[in-house]
Amino acid sequence: MEKRRVSPFPFSSYSVILYSMINKVLNYVKEYQMIEAGDMVVAGISGGADSVCLLFVLLEIRKKIPFTLRAVHVNHKIRPDASEDADYVRELCKRQGVPFYLVEEDVEGRAKEYGISTEEAGRRIRYRAFGEVLGGEKGKIAVAHNSNDRAETMLFHLFRGTGLAGAGGIRPVNGNVIRPVLCLSRKEIEGWLLERNISFCHDSTNAQDIYTRNRIRHHILTYAEEEICQGTLANMNRTADLLLEAQDYIDRQEKAAIKRCVKTGTGPGRVEIRIPELLKEDVYLRGCILLYCIGQAAGSRKDITAAHIRSADRLLSGERNGEIHLPYGLAVYKKYDLGMIQRKEAEDTAYMSGQGELPEHRITFPSVFEAPGLGTVEITVFLREYSQNIPQKTYTKWFDYDKITSSAMFRARRRGDYLTINNKMGHKSLQDYFVNEKIPRQERDKIYVLADGSHIMWVPGYRMSEYYKVREDTRKIMQVSILDKKI
Repeated sequence: MEKRRVSPFPFSSYSVILYSMINKVLNYVKEYQMIEAGDMVVAGISGGADSVCLLFVLLEIRKKIPFTLRAVHVNHKIRPDASEDADYVRELCKRQGVPFYLVEEDVEGRAKEYGISTEEAGRRIRYRAFGEVLGGEKGKIAVAHNSNDRAETMLFHLFRGTGLAGAGGIRPVNGNVIRPVLCLSRKEIEGWLLERNISFCHDSTNAQDIYTRNRIRHHILTYAEEEICQGTLANMNRTADLLLEAQDYIDRQEKAAIKRCVKTGTGPGRVEIRIPELLKEDVYLRGCILLYCIGQAAGSRKDITAAHIRSADRLLSGERNGEIHLPYGLAVYKKYDLGMIQRKEAEDTAYMSGQGELPEHRITFPSVFEAPGLGTVEITVFLREYSQNIPQKTYTKWFDYDKITSSAMFRARRRGDYLTINNKMGHKSLQDYFVNEKIPRQERDKIYVLADGSHIMWVPGYRMSEYYKVREDTRKIMQVSILDKKI
């Protein structure tokens, strides 16, 4: 751990600004009604400049708004010197008379256990710790994001593709989570600490380009501020406020539309939609309503993409009845004027050989499972590196992940299944393909296919669809390997 004091600008030119910084944050807290008298405020204090500033700012604000303050430090056990950060925060809280809580967790181990990134595992562990310390008290969780963090998040979301809420970056208030120093830049924070002669910890990983956010911070935002437009940071934060105001307005319209279009009391894991009412809504609101309904049925919106929403909208706005499949084992059905979104329990597709049934296997990432008569199936997803060669193996295939529109699954054939058979995207029914390959009729229902709705991605041992093949513009790859083959 290194404790340092940094002056990013001449002291004299910022003395007035630094002197009024507490009032700036206090006004921000009042504007967003972050803290009420009598609240319990649990602050996440890592020991870095932002969180140390947060601690001292909260102590100053407490002179104006009476509340109880607790500090939580989470040791992620990633850096060898992480325990020194904990010691520093403990001593700092002791001097200021703030109750201190230490949580130690093997974040990298948890990330591997849950199959998520180290950053996401750390975030979950931190917020769980904050919630446990808050307990059942009336109050808030205060975290130390600043305006630089918000701008970095905006860019990160835009680069990946996002809607209004994502483009707005970080919210000042999100449920019981508050961000009192979101109105401050990193320069303001470090300058204020310098003026008050307050030291803080320096995390060496922040200076490295090992995380995407660090690369945005060190190269893109810095370049924009210096070479494109002075005041970039402030301009982006003003834009974020406008975007979030627009999102709040849309949220209110969405709630009203949901009351018109969505039936209530349909039971867990199931949502019913009045299709005539849905089709009266603006196309943008229709997408919002469908995303809400899918989230209600699945219990999560993670991994639900714009492609999934478009597929559901096409089904419900079309003339024919039908169904499509989405992540989380969801199925979207249309039956005349009624739309249904529900968890589809694993159905067994019968084959008429007298040997039993061929169970479905919905694809999750990563996963390994046994498919009767096929073998051990291993599924992984990864970003493409252009130095990689596409495997030329009969039972290991790469698929363009971003072209998958529903919940891919291994299953038996169904009526209406088809393959894309050439570069011109010509289609052939699976029935005709089996006939052309001279596969005996009694064997066809015993063959597993990898399907994206009715679009067959792969017939293991035979061929894959041209549509899902990896091409030069492919960014994300789903690899499917069949091990211990039984076919």
